[in-house]
Amino acid sequence: MMLFWRQGYEGTSLSDLTTGMGIGLASFYAAFGSKEALFMEALERYRSGVGSGLPRILDTAPTAREAVRLLLEGTAATVTRRSQPRGCMIVLSSMHGFAESADLDRELQRCRAEDLNFIIGRLKKGIASGELPKTCEPAALATFYMAVMQGMSVQARDGASRTALMTIAGQAMKAWP
Repeated sequence: MMLFWRQGYEGTSLSDLTTGMGIGLASFYAAFGSKEALFMEALERYRSGVGSGLPRILDTAPTAREAVRLLLEGTAATVTRRSQPRGCMIVLSSMHGFAESADLDRELQRCRAEDLNFIIGRLKKGIASGELPKTCEPAALATFYMAVMQGMSVQARDGASRTALMTIAGQAMKAWP
């Protein structure tokens, strides 16, 4: 997972993978079948670990506004952790697409759509409870905040500090209806 996260799918060779895991090529194919299958496993591990906070935050935050604020601040913290590659594996893996596999592109699109739908659902609850105006467009607002979080990931990869990303999060919250 760390190799794919740091180097991207196409930037990670079979040699990188076998060396990183300390196994031979035959063992690699016996264990995983293909580089694509291993990437899918790494993506699932990412989604169930580092990338698992989004649904929990949306479900537990007392208001939609608080949920979005926590998502933005959580993004700033997560994408700048010293113990892992900078940025979001899903966002950064998506930037160049996959010449070798349309299935990988579709899986990353599915992951992003799932996250977006979680946010849309939380915003709809905010509208239903009266926290947000009835005129609020949850899909547009959720897409805006997803774009901010994805941009923060790219900024982190380019070296932006956690403080700089927290400032972006604060600015984005000023757009809250």
